[in-house]
Amino acid sequence: MKMNKFLFAMMLSASIAVVSCKPKDADVKAAVEKTISANAALAGVVVDVKDGVATISGELKNEADKVAAETAAKAIKGVKSVTNNITIAPVITSNPVISATDVAISAGLRDLTKDLSTVKYAVKDGVITLTGEISKAKNVAFTQAYMALKPAKVERTGLIVK
Repeated sequence: MKMNKFLFAMMLSASIAVVSCKPKDADVKAAVEKTISANAALAGVVVDVKDGVATISGELKNEADKVAAETAAKAIKGVKSVTNNITIAPVITSNPVISATDVAISAGLRDLTKDLSTVKYAVKDGVITLTGEISKAKNVAFTQAYMALKPAKVERTGLIVK
């Protein structure tokens, strides 16, 4: 009987020791947060740990940073697995806004210059910039035609009249 009580006490002690040695979720979470915060590129990552499963979320700049956050979390003792809910921030590109006036003027100039292969043009904010060469004979008719498009201004400094 004494032996049974002794064995029971030993098994109970061993069980408590094994269970109490298991890392607590709060400690694991703190370790993951510390590791992730050491990398400035991973700023903004949010960590949660439940039953040893680390869930990371937030928004990062690229896929490499997302993988780095997951790798850092997996390296922590006590993390059984990682659920990676991090999203990648959309890349914002600035597309130039082309006004309807510029489109209309460009269309008109395209028609006017189809037979004038030596005349080049650009249109921005209603301003026509002309470059290249044009004969004296065609210059007057060309000038009247592009002025009918009602541009805000015409820059002819690069247009040579021969």
